[in-house]
Amino acid sequence: MPPSEPMIVFDRVQKRFGDTVVCSELDFTVAPGEHVTLIGPSGSGKTTILRLLMTLEQVDTGTISVAGRPLSHMERNGSLVPADERYQREIRKRIGMVFQQFNLFPNMTVRGNLTEAPIRVLGLPRDEADARAAELLELVGLADRIDEHPTRLSGGQQQRVAIARALAMRPDVLLLDEVTSALDPELVAGVLALLREIGASTDITILCVTHEMGFARDFAHRVMMFDGGRVLEQGPPAQLFTEPREARTREFLRAVLSRG
Repeated sequence: MPPSEPMIVFDRVQKRFGDTVVCSELDFTVAPGEHVTLIGPSGSGKTTILRLLMTLEQVDTGTISVAGRPLSHMERNGSLVPADERYQREIRKRIGMVFQQFNLFPNMTVRGNLTEAPIRVLGLPRDEADARAAELLELVGLADRIDEHPTRLSGGQQQRVAIARALAMRPDVLLLDEVTSALDPELVAGVLALLREIGASTDITILCVTHEMGFARDFAHRVMMFDGGRVLEQGPPAQLFTEPREARTREFLRAVLSRG
């Protein structure tokens, strides 16, 4: 994909749950290698954006593209039609997601959690998948826990394994959904430091939903403020956190920062 083309495109995307519109005519792009933090009150549509990108939810109207290919639709005879599961599986190979609750397989060791998908989905030879797992566990500081089961790890360690598992698929896009919300406060700093290191040392495009405003300020190239299923405003962290244009953004930031 040429560097000038966006990695992610939302084009007039709308998503409803019953009568509730959670994403309303969303139009935005994310550049290759860009780190974008999504902030806003609960229920504003932030996590739904990640779930749409993972095809865990389907758009009602509009289209989403990843690396120049439509996500929820595919081309057939010159027209866009709803994508089938096989097509979406191929697109999903380019996207990794780290969830709030880790979602590790408890019956597998850490090694198994990191090698299962690369072997079965990407077709990597087992020795290559093992080498990649060892490399990533070294990165996240857990090289000595490769043969442990997740239940024997702390919450912070499990979240580091979840991050390594997402990276094991060599994604172009990494989605982070409140990855520190299930952790004890003393474990948060370690996970955020790891994500900063990954962001600084890779060219992965990252979308991050978080209530950690300090992390959003330090990590993101751009911050998007959501409210009522819309992008209320967006800009570089230095601008949005110090001189937000919208009263609703100022109100939200005051409330969140006062809790810190």
